[in-house]
Amino acid sequence: MGDHQTNLPLLQHYTSTLQSHHQDLVTRLWIESKKLWYIVGPSIFSRVTSYSILVISQAFAGHLNDLDLAAFSIAVTVVIGFDMGLMLGMASALETLCGQAYGAKKYYMLGVYLQRSWIVLFLCCVLLLPIFFFASPILKLIGEPDDLAELAGVLSIWLLPVHFSFAFYFPLQRFLQSQLKVGVIVWSAAAALVAHLVASWVLVVQLKMGVIGIAVTCNISWWVMPIVQMGYTVCGGCPLTWTGFSVDAFSGVWEFVKLSAASGVMLCLENWYYRILVVITGNMKNAEIMVDALSICMSINGWEMMIPLGFFVGVGVRVANELGAGNGKGAKFATIVSSATSLIIGFVFCCLIVIFHNSFGRIFSSSVSVLREVDKLTILLAFTILFNSIQPVLSGVAVGSGWQSYVAYINLGCYYIIGLPLGISMQWFTDLGVKGIWMGMIFGGTGVQTLILLIIIIRCDWEGEAKKASLRVERWTEEKFEPKE
Repeated sequence: MGDHQTNLPLLQHYTSTLQSHHQDLVTRLWIESKKLWYIVGPSIFSRVTSYSILVISQAFAGHLNDLDLAAFSIAVTVVIGFDMGLMLGMASALETLCGQAYGAKKYYMLGVYLQRSWIVLFLCCVLLLPIFFFASPILKLIGEPDDLAELAGVLSIWLLPVHFSFAFYFPLQRFLQSQLKVGVIVWSAAAALVAHLVASWVLVVQLKMGVIGIAVTCNISWWVMPIVQMGYTVCGGCPLTWTGFSVDAFSGVWEFVKLSAASGVMLCLENWYYRILVVITGNMKNAEIMVDALSICMSINGWEMMIPLGFFVGVGVRVANELGAGNGKGAKFATIVSSATSLIIGFVFCCLIVIFHNSFGRIFSSSVSVLREVDKLTILLAFTILFNSIQPVLSGVAVGSGWQSYVAYINLGCYYIIGLPLGISMQWFTDLGVKGIWMGMIFGGTGVQTLILLIIIIRCDWEGEAKKASLRVERWTEEKFEPKE
């Protein structure tokens, strides 16, 4: 009895310690989740909304005829997709720089970084113009049917305003996200979606402008977002980080170009990967039907992909902010929470795709032959969604940490040296057709890349990364850039 009474306080202390530790962990999870979702929620909404603009347009085209759907899909997937991947990637340099500068309380530099990004991306848009003007011969050169290539080339010219909107929209979005100004991003996306629905009804339904009218509606809606965000920024929405246009934006442009280029290559290699699948499919028999079916699957994948891409942004901002503030442990914890959350959501959507395998294709097409091919690709779509629920999050960690140049090499090796050749080999040496290409690209490319990034992040010295981030911010923030009192 004496021993029991003696040991009881120790037992109570041990139990209390466990409960306290458990409570601390739960509290940390709750706090981190709130910080994460404050960025992720609006990011997902804005991305789903902006992507819905293209999906709604594709749905309108699908109910015109098979050729219009295939041509619009090629124009959006190949030409605009190539362009969007590069612009999006180059703008992601701001996630590193603005995020770490904001964490280090170097607020003035955010406005300078934004203006530098505008300069670099606008010049890039000008350099990419030949891709739009010569889209038809380029598409014919890579094996697309003549009628498909001609119409896709015409649509590419009509979509030029969308091309230039990227140079302003993507930097503004990252500038606002890095300082948690997420409300305006949501409202600008909502305004763009409303504008798109109204314009689609007027131009396509009422005025019968066909697929050209669909391209015009995309131009209108994609310019609404940067105009609203720019108005908010300039009119006092960001008093600490926007102090007006500055000549400082022209200083250090070359260093900014190098980081933007590394970011662009990193994300482009990811973004273009599955778009190549659509191009290869255009060279197969029954090209229109196969392109339509694959484009529907890619649209569903892209739509769901906006969720992990929201986590890509969220974890990038959280990691960059924590590293900029010198908190390596906080960056590590943000990585764990965001990865687990995104993976759970991806698993849920993977199950939904399997359950509704013979239904979701009807959103885009009423063609029996197209719907039949879509149904055959359902399992691969489900696996793609599952893999893509974790891979963008790991890439977001890389962006927040400033590892873009290293990940670019990883993406090049995994996607284009392993995944793509494996997919093409499976098409040639089996009778799986487009399914063989897709399987090789999923398991050989995305799977290997995800495994490598996972190993790198698990072995990462987060305190060391925090020190590197502090040095980076100090190097980029020179005294002449500080605002005068």
